[in-house]
Amino acid sequence: MMTTPVIGVLALQGDVREHLIALAAADAVARPVRRPEELAEIDALVIPGGESTTISKLAVLFGLMEPLRERLRAGMPVYGTCAGLIMLADKILDPRSGQETFGGIDMIVRRNAFGRQNESFEAAVAIKGVEGDPVEGVFIRAPWVESVGAEVEVLAEHDGHIVAVRQGNALATSFHPELTGDHRVHALFVDMVRDNA
Repeated sequence: MMTTPVIGVLALQGDVREHLIALAAADAVARPVRRPEELAEIDALVIPGGESTTISKLAVLFGLMEPLRERLRAGMPVYGTCAGLIMLADKILDPRSGQETFGGIDMIVRRNAFGRQNESFEAAVAIKGVEGDPVEGVFIRAPWVESVGAEVEVLAEHDGHIVAVRQGNALATSFHPELTGDHRVHALFVDMVRDNA
């Protein structure tokens, strides 16, 4: 069994440093990933928040789009937050022109569903599989999941909208647990990576 998994954080845009800190706190070796050769050296990947259109364009520019899709198809564990959730969706309801996703979760998502930047908020979110009190969810221009396929497990909802899902080795949240100092969602993901090994 794997002792300390090596988990990359896609370092094209977004709150990379916060994810690296949260993963290290959850007993993983965390490293930034910007190039295909760095992608080849990790056991799992976190796709941080940011701007999904920009992440999509930069992934193509850095030659990561296809290698990342291949690793996901091969079963590499992945966790996406906010824009990362959008990037893991098989379908976006309102994509920008030319916007691509990595795919991997059979879900349809709506970008900026909870409102614009000035409508950002925090809310307690009870997540299936996370012990103890609800997690403090930080929602910043957050998407929500409109619908999921039969193989997708809904882990959390807020205001009647799906905000956390899992399909096999893929985990995604609409919110940013890395911004709160509570590392339980990252610990859940690190456990998923260990189980996969």
